[in-house]
Amino acid sequence: MRVSLFVELPVPRPWSDTSDRDVFHGTLDALELADKVGLSGLWITEHHFQEEYSHASAPEVFLGAVSQRTTNLRLGFGIMHLPPAINHPARSAERVATLDVLSNGRVEFGTGEASSMAELGGFVMDPGRKREMWLEGLTVALGCLSESPFPGYEGTHVSMPARNIVPKPVQRPHPPVWVACTRPATTELAARMGIGALSFSYTGPSAVKPLIDNYYSIFAAEARPLTRAVNPNMLITAGDLMVARSHEEAVDRIGLGIGFHGYGIRHYYVSGRHHPGKTAVWEDYLRSLSGEQTGDARLEAEAAADAKRADWQALALANAKKTSDAHGGVGTPDEVREQLRRYEESGLDELMFLLPPARHEDIMESLELLGKEVLPEFVEREQAGAAAKARQREPLVEAALARHERVLGDVDPDYWFGGVPKAWTGDGRASEVEDAVKAALAAREGS
Repeated sequence: MRVSLFVELPVPRPWSDTSDRDVFHGTLDALELADKVGLSGLWITEHHFQEEYSHASAPEVFLGAVSQRTTNLRLGFGIMHLPPAINHPARSAERVATLDVLSNGRVEFGTGEASSMAELGGFVMDPGRKREMWLEGLTVALGCLSESPFPGYEGTHVSMPARNIVPKPVQRPHPPVWVACTRPATTELAARMGIGALSFSYTGPSAVKPLIDNYYSIFAAEARPLTRAVNPNMLITAGDLMVARSHEEAVDRIGLGIGFHGYGIRHYYVSGRHHPGKTAVWEDYLRSLSGEQTGDARLEAEAAADAKRADWQALALANAKKTSDAHGGVGTPDEVREQLRRYEESGLDELMFLLPPARHEDIMESLELLGKEVLPEFVEREQAGAAAKARQREPLVEAALARHERVLGDVDPDYWFGGVPKAWTGDGRASEVEDAVKAALAAREGS
């Protein structure tokens, strides 16, 4: 079983002029250390307009930086939004391929639909059609990555003529593909498509085995990949990471950060009412733990907030300590090792821990302890068993590839492009380059 990290880049208020810089550069330092201590990979989300909860709006840029500070760490999009209203699939393919080249073939192409009103509303998308948008976006993006040239596509949400997308990725025909799964139905969809299941549900080790068994059962019988590649893998999220010499010290170090990720999900995806630039998510999180009202009531209670803040902190920390047992990476090396073994016994392919909002020094020490006292046995077993696992899955892969049917058409041999761009209606032309060339030639002749 591989062990990886999950990064959301939370930046809780109050903010200073350097808040984003401090979090981004501190996380880069942590990931450089993660590479050195033996973690398998990094998965970073893509979120838009989600203040405090996640400032990871350009994961491809962040991963580009990580690629130059690490050697072995797999670089996962966890996930890239593929509805064309957010990311045009050709641009998605270009970003993925460029990162794969820069990292010498270390990219994992995690994909998803977007689920929050911050994003669906912000990009003016119909929530009822986001699945079909994702599927068209994925079809075109994979075609752009693997076809030379991409033959063109006419769909409901994507219309694109033939073009050769460059660069092409190091991993051919494309990096391993995954889809975000928060429900069992999406896990089953991943199996049917022959792609990896990125499960972001905090199920705990006891509930993992039935999910894995069902995924591989469907994969074996029904997998029908979009391209000549499959990715039979399942990944589970195991909560926050904070390893320390004692359980109490681990809980104290992670502190209030232990529940902020879950609160952010509820706020942006379920029941929150967010006023852009006004709602203080971290402060509302503290209120929620201490039993006080949140949301719009915060604005009316602003005057009394300062006097009660100390009480919130004390109550919130007490509640946070009660939840530590639900996070497989919070505790001593022995406790975390035992949780990892339970996940491993279920047959899981990869487990990832969330980097929480906590003191940078505590995160770095946690990673050192994890690498020194927990990871070695798992790394050793993964390296020893990877080849055997691949051989065991060869018949599943061969059967899935035999069911593959080409989705895209062929390139029109008479198609070409070039010349001065002309307006679709009227007499407009985009003649800047033509005019500049004429001016340069005229100047040259005049001299």
